Amino acid sequence: MFNNVYKNKKVLVTGHTGFKGSWLTVWLLKLGADVVGISKDIPSDPSMFHELDLQHQIKDYREDIRDLQTVQKIIADEKPDFLFHLAAQPIVSTSYADPIETISSNVMGTTNVLHALKESNHHCTAVIITSDKAYDNVEQIWGYKEDDKMGGKDIYSGSKGAAELIIKSYFHSFFKSPESRVKMAVARAGNVIGGGDWAKDRIVVDCMTAWSKGEKVEIRSPDATRPWQHVLEPLSGYLTLGEALQRDDFFHGEAFNFGPRAEQNSTVKELLIDLSAYWHFKNPEDAYRVTGNIPFHEAGLLKLNCDKALAYLKWQANLAYRDMIRFTSEWYYDFYNSDTDMYEKTIAQIEEYEAIARKRGLLWTK
Repeated sequence: MFNNVYKNKKVLVTGHTGFKGSWLTVWLLKLGADVVGISKDIPSDPSMFHELDLQHQIKDYREDIRDLQTVQKIIADEKPDFLFHLAAQPIVSTSYADPIETISSNVMGTTNVLHALKESNHHCTAVIITSDKAYDNVEQIWGYKEDDKMGGKDIYSGSKGAAELIIKSYFHSFFKSPESRVKMAVARAGNVIGGGDWAKDRIVVDCMTAWSKGEKVEIRSPDATRPWQHVLEPLSGYLTLGEALQRDDFFHGEAFNFGPRAEQNSTVKELLIDLSAYWHFKNPEDAYRVTGNIPFHEAGLLKLNCDKALAYLKWQANLAYRDMIRFTSEWYYDFYNSDTDMYEKTIAQIEEYEAIARKRGLLWTK
């Protein structure tokens, strides 16, 4: 997998205690990496990081990336071969309630990681993850390309767009220089679902929490369309990009979108009806009710054009829609209704994901 580039390498993951960070940590461990993590806390209760007991399998720093001196010391001391920056304030509703927290985490936190890499200047391959929300969403029906305008009308989108400007300026000011031993690239993805997410104000999390209690889930925007993708899809993209960047200077300073297949576009209502089938609802209408309470602006449509990833990385989404639904529902159902070892369940899903990709001949499986 990934040409064994991560085996026996030190890989630092910021935001490793979060949903995506936990999945990435498990996959890196499976690939034979020596994982180091930086996160200020465990962001939810329950949490995938805690349920899988990951703190005992990696070097676990509980520090805030907004503390520049601490981030500098960790990166200078650890000297990771690879760095995946995921740490952020990721919740749109929280950005309305606490814009300062969102901006300081997403903008200054990213700046601190970049600055620490610049100051350490050891050989390091860094993949900086932002979001599809970094694009200025004008509700267009075609996907956003990597060179489209950054920004947004809400605080969360603005923070991600601002982070992108900082990344670009650090690259051109420092990392593009021949004296820099740091290679970096940007990855953008969004609307990620999968087992082990318990962040607030996310539709799948709300479904699983409600259904585990035998309750209906309340949904605000049943007709809102999202290009849903399982968490392993963008992670395979990040790992592919890290391998390509380490191997070839061509990718230095480039940005890539990682999104699902076109047919993954479905409404919130369609998604939860399909998810509910794995929870044995005889009538899908017993699984949800619609509320008119929409406390903040939500985009109607935002999807990515991933042609660049296909052309240059030979990367494409792997799971069919039905497999994405099955992976997600089964993980949560086993968590709430059985004594399944969830670390082994997670490994099994990664292995099945790899097997599907290998059967399809995807390049990263080599």
